[in-house]
Amino acid sequence: MQTQNRILDDLAKVASSAMGAAAGMRGEVEARIREQFERIITQMDIVPREEFDAMKAVAVKAREEGEDLAQKVMLLEARLAKLEADANQAPKTSAPKTSAPKKTASKKTD
Repeated sequence: MQTQNRILDDLAKVASSAMGAAAGMRGEVEARIREQFERIITQMDIVPREEFDAMKAVAVKAREEGEDLAQKVMLLEARLAKLEADANQAPKTSAPKTSAPKKTASKKTD
């Protein structure tokens, strides 16, 4: 019975060291995969998240300003159309005609 316990103890030691080696290999594999991903991402020239967020904020601000300007232009066009309509409907007043002074022709008598 003592020999069976010894064999089981040896098997447990081998299994635990195999598990430790497997855990070490797992860490090594994860590190290698992480390195490969970082190398691939670097080669792909992908924009960092911070730069993307900054450009997104700039784009949102530009879009809002564009919408504000479009609304202002629309209001100005409506105002201009109203002014033109009012100008076309206003009664035309005729300015009094002034006649040019008439020159009297004098006849020369020689």
